[in-house]
Amino acid sequence: MAEHFGDALLVILSAPSGGGKTTVCEKIIETNPNVVRAITCTTRPPREGESNGIDYYFLAEGSFLNRVQAGEFLEYATVHGNHYGTLRSEVFDRLHKGHDVLLSIDVQGAATLRAKTHHDPELRRALVTVFITPPSIAVLAERLQKRGTDSPLVIEKRLGVARREIAEWVNYDYLILSSSISEDVRRMQAILTAEKLRQVRARPPMSE
Repeated sequence: MAEHFGDALLVILSAPSGGGKTTVCEKIIETNPNVVRAITCTTRPPREGESNGIDYYFLAEGSFLNRVQAGEFLEYATVHGNHYGTLRSEVFDRLHKGHDVLLSIDVQGAATLRAKTHHDPELRRALVTVFITPPSIAVLAERLQKRGTDSPLVIEKRLGVARREIAEWVNYDYLILSSSISEDVRRMQAILTAEKLRQVRARPPMSE
């Protein structure tokens, strides 16, 4: 059955680990009542301060794989040895209600969703992809160190992955070179505003 999402947006925001996407997502949701976040499932353990059903759905590996087999995920990928996935219901239910859905996922998940749009015109119409990255690997390394959640070895591995991820920015609709939090949020807001005004989503007044 074909999906119909009206003028609702499905906005993908990707960034290397430490790139700032979580903060940008939080700020955008705080200031846009119609924008909601799709909560991602993961098999990684919660970090300090994270809550199930708010930050992620934390699943055991067996439960995650059962959902994969049942076709419940819109996209899923393995990152840093852990599984991540977005439930189809988590996204489509919100789009059907007219909400703009903000989805924070990695480059693998974004590629999967882009591929799905080749056979789904409504999903293609709704999809907007944004990549955010610090201006250099050195800045990214500094952010990861300040975060204080990973060992030096893990940080080095994350930087290696980040170099490969950053090369994928050319496949996104928009690129934000991160500066300050306020400026990153301002640019993200400008993207949302522009997308709402695109001809494919505009609703002009009826002719007299």
